[in-house]
Amino acid sequence: MNKRIDLHMHSLFSDGELLPSELARRASVLDNETIAITDHVDSSNVSSIAKLIDAIDDVNDNWDINVVPGAEVTHVPIEVIDKVAKKARDFGAKIVVVHGETLAEPVIEGTNLTAVKSENVDILAHPGLITIEEAEIAKENNIFLEISARAGHSLANGHVAKVANEVGADLVINTDTHSPDNLITFDEAKKIGLGAGLTEKQLEKALVENPIKILKKRYLI
Repeated sequence: MNKRIDLHMHSLFSDGELLPSELARRASVLDNETIAITDHVDSSNVSSIAKLIDAIDDVNDNWDINVVPGAEVTHVPIEVIDKVAKKARDFGAKIVVVHGETLAEPVIEGTNLTAVKSENVDILAHPGLITIEEAEIAKENNIFLEISARAGHSLANGHVAKVANEVGADLVINTDTHSPDNLITFDEAKKIGLGAGLTEKQLEKALVENPIKILKKRYLI
C-alpha cells in the first residue's frame, strides 16, 4: 500500500476533535507517513503553535510516522496575512497554509492573491474560484494549490485543477481533517484527485512528488 503525505490537518488546539497524538495514531493506521498539524491561527492564538511541539516530539521519537508542526492562517485581514504567517514560523510552524477563498465560507476577497505573494506561505488551501493570475503568481513563488477532500471546500476542486494545470502551478491533495472520519487512505485520495479531473501522471505529482517538494523546501527531509 502506498503511503500518504497530508499537510493540512487540525487538532483540538483549534477546531479539530483529536489530540495531536490521537490524530497521529489514527493517521498512522491509515498508512499516512507524514502529516502536518496546521491548526487555525490569527494574531490572538498564533503563539499556541509552541504548545504542539512537545506532543509532536513524543510521537516522532517513538512512532513510525513523521508529524510536522504547522499553522493555517484563517480569515484574517489580507493586510496581515504575511505578518501572521511569519509569526507562525517564529513560533515553530514548519508548514504554513492560508485558508483560501473557498466557496463554503465568506473568506474576504483578495485572500488568494495576498497569500500567493507571501514568501512565508507554502500552501493555499481550497482556493475556490482562483484566477489565472493568482495561479500564475503561485507558480512563480513556488506556492502549492490544494485539492481538498473536505466537504464544501471540495466544490471547486475541478476548477482549481483546471486553472492550475493551465498555468503549470503545483497541486497537492489534502484532507483538511477535523474529525476521525475525515482521514483517508492513499487510494481514497486518488479518487479525490480523479474526481477533480487529474490524470494518473498529475495524480502522482499531487500525491507524492509535490508534498515531498514542500518538505524539502522547508528542509524537513
